[in-house]
Formats: sequence, structure tokens, C-alpha cells
Amino acid sequence: MKPFAGMVRKLWLLGLLSVFVAATASAQSTRPDTIQKQDRHVLEAEEVDGETIASVEVQEVVVYPELKFDSRRKYRRYQKLIRDLKKVYPYAQKAKYKLLKMDNEFRQLESEKARKQYIKNVEKELKEEFKGDIKKMTITQGRLLLKLIDRETGNTSYALLDELKGGFTAAFWQTVARIFGHNLKAEYEPHGRDYLIERIVVLIEHNQI
Repeated sequence: MKPFAGMVRKLWLLGLLSVFVAATASAQSTRPDTIQKQDRHVLEAEEVDGETIASVEVQEVVVYPELKFDSRRKYRRYQKLIRDLKKVYPYAQKAKYKLLKMDNEFRQLESEKARKQYIKNVEKELKEEFKGDIKKMTITQGRLLLKLIDRETGNTSYALLDELKGGFTAAFWQTVARIFGHNLKAEYEPHGRDYLIERIVVLIEHNQI
């Protein structure tokens, strides 16, 4: 790898980490109605033909139209997309649940100074926890992680960085992202250009892939 390419790759990874930090630290951006936790199941009982039986909710099964590929190359690209999404999806989930966990703490802070310190502490904690894993990601996996963070938080990566780090930092990482053909301002489009990603993620969520 050429020196310049190596430097830009490091910048990209740092930017990715910054966006991940912003996503998990941006508690005020949480949309609790979109986050569901299912730690336990309570079975209801109902009477059928004079007998009381447990009422069990069966997990939803998702069915998509069969995909057809006109070349082996496109099929291999699709399989690679599945592998990459399986790798980065858990990190997007961690971002979502950490954001939910931090929400109550953040809302209780009364001063702007306390909020800024809280964000710094969270940033340090997350860097220590995830820096090693994120550095091992390919650029493609990093781009997919950004998309999934957008999907889980309901905010573009650029908006998260701008809110937490300021306009200059957001603009800087937008420039770095552009080098790799990614736009931090782009919204996640599950029914448009991100259809295949959404399809795979939904199947992952339902343990069907």
C-alpha cells in the first residue's frame, strides 16, 4: 500500500470511529419508539375447547422474491455483502443499545459543560472498547457500518458528527469519506439504493440468513 493510501485509510478509520462515537454518545438523538428490547417473554393463557393452554407468539418469517443473478460475479458480490453485513451489524446494534442506555444519564445533566464532559468520557470509553475491532474492518465494511448506524439512529452520519463535534469536524470527515466514494450526508434508503442491504439486514434480524 502506498504511503498516501495508507495515511488516508487511517484517516478513514479514525473518521469511522468518530461517527460511531457520535452515534452512541448522541443520546438526545435517540428515537426510543424505534428501539425494542425483548429480554423476557410472558406467556398469556387462553381457553380453547374448555382447556387452558399457553398462547405463544410465533416469530415472524420474512419472505422476499427470489433473487436472480445474470453472472457469477454478481452472485459472489451478493454473498460478500452478506458476509460483510453479518460482521458489522452487531456493532450497529451496540451503538443503538448503548445510545438507549445513555439516554437517561444524558437527560439528567443540567449544564452544557456537564454534557460536553459526559460526551468526552463516553468517547474515551468507546475508543478503548472498539478501536481495535474497527481498525480491522475493510473500507467497504466501514461504509456499511456507517449506513447501518444511520439506519439504527435515524440520523445521517454527518448530522451526528456536526451535532457532537461541530461543523468543521463533520466537514473534514465528509471530505475523507468522499475520497472513498461515500457521502456522510446521504440518508439511508431501504426502499431505494439500499434495498439489498435492507433485505439482508431484515433476514439477519429474523435469523433467516
